[in-house]
Amino acid sequence: MSGITCLMLFNAAGPATASSGGTQGGISVHYGVGDRYQRYTLNYETPSVWTTRFGGRWGRLDLTPEIGVSYWTADRPRSPGQAWQFSAIPMFRWWTSERFYIEAGVGATVLTRTRFSNRNIGSAFQFGDHIGVGFLLTPNSRVGVRYSHFSNAGIKRPNPGLDTVQLTYTHQF
Repeated sequence: MSGITCLMLFNAAGPATASSGGTQGGISVHYGVGDRYQRYTLNYETPSVWTTRFGGRWGRLDLTPEIGVSYWTADRPRSPGQAWQFSAIPMFRWWTSERFYIEAGVGATVLTRTRFSNRNIGSAFQFGDHIGVGFLLTPNSRVGVRYSHFSNAGIKRPNPGLDTVQLTYTHQF
């Protein structure tokens, strides 16, 4: 989605107000699996930096940055078998009710290798694209499922990408 489209969507939704609330900050852990590799993630989630409520029963939309570190490990005998990843991802969470949300985000990530799990991924810089759903268990904890795709968007060849499906748990402050 282009920046102009995002701005039009936000303006159409109306301004955020102090009474609209937002997501608390927190720490999340993720366990993801892909094509013969796993991803373990620890994220710091800031409190919402932007929130708006929609009219009627449409819920609210929050913008919540996630700053994280991930450890990737590949099944043997794939080589290299491990890599670290650092990320900064702005996540949009649409709370369709007080407990259920749908999330999406795109942001920058950097891996410590340009080869992982028998693949040349082209560059250490990768974009991370995420989409998921989740549920608030208690006022301080939530669980979710997230699909993530990492690629360099064709900046450098090759660009095979890495995909994971993740289970997430977040403890909110």
